[in-house]
Amino acid sequence: MQSDLRHLLKSGELTRRARIAVDRLASCRICPWECAVDRLLDHRRKCGTGRFAHVSSYFPHHGEEDCIRGIHGSGTIFFSQCNLHCVFCQNYDISHRQAGVETEPELLARMMCELQLMGCHNINLVTPTHVVPQIIEALAIAAGDGLRLPIVYNSSGFDRLETLALLDGVVDVYMPDFKCWDPATAQRLLDCPSYPQVAREAIREMKRQVGDLVLDADGIAVRGLLVRHLVLPGRQEESAAILRFLAEISQETCVNIMEQYRPAGKIGGGRFPEIDRRPTRREIDEVFAFARSAGLHRFC
Repeated sequence: MQSDLRHLLKSGELTRRARIAVDRLASCRICPWECAVDRLLDHRRKCGTGRFAHVSSYFPHHGEEDCIRGIHGSGTIFFSQCNLHCVFCQNYDISHRQAGVETEPELLARMMCELQLMGCHNINLVTPTHVVPQIIEALAIAAGDGLRLPIVYNSSGFDRLETLALLDGVVDVYMPDFKCWDPATAQRLLDCPSYPQVAREAIREMKRQVGDLVLDADGIAVRGLLVRHLVLPGRQEESAAILRFLAEISQETCVNIMEQYRPAGKIGGGRFPEIDRRPTRREIDEVFAFARSAGLHRFC
């Protein structure tokens, strides 16, 4: 069953959550870094974002998974300045920098409604973790203006449970990454050894909220969990551990095993030689074999 933003707005619940979320910016613990700076006063730390979100771009995206993009595209909003600084980031120029424009809630709501008018199948929030208060604030406005599309939360998986609780009943489709399993890998490549544990807890909560992925008659995702895993070169054992974990949550978990890794971001110059290449066909095939042996069968 799809979430109903208008019902949440009419009941006052969406406005209440927006107020709670924005108030939390005064001593920010929106994400697991828990920086405790006053973002209402535009103070910034790990994510480099103050009171308002920065939007790099928004448009109907035809490059997402089939069940997300459909025929008319996914209404994608790219937020800049990710709170997780992966050295191999494929969107480094957006995620590691203050790209785009500072966007007040009224403008963000207008972007959402424009994407709906363009015929998009959903609103796809990319790198949303650090701007959840700003997103809920904008959704309260957009719902009042007639927004009715499913909301897709497209994150790194580095999400705080208390913040996800504010999205319960608001987000229809959770689409997190699960990047690595070993804390040592997370320390080296993400500068965040707690990432694997945080991601496990976050994905469990996402599954609790929305369940397994549900498609409509046209094959478009309307609710549920879809997990992305980018295959890194030489790390098949970590991939296997991640896939076993997802199967333990549910063998109906929908997984996108992504093959498109390439050296990007800070890779190069001999600093990270172990991932300064593309994964081989054999490595990718091994990861798919791990997934099937774990009982997973829904791939996209």
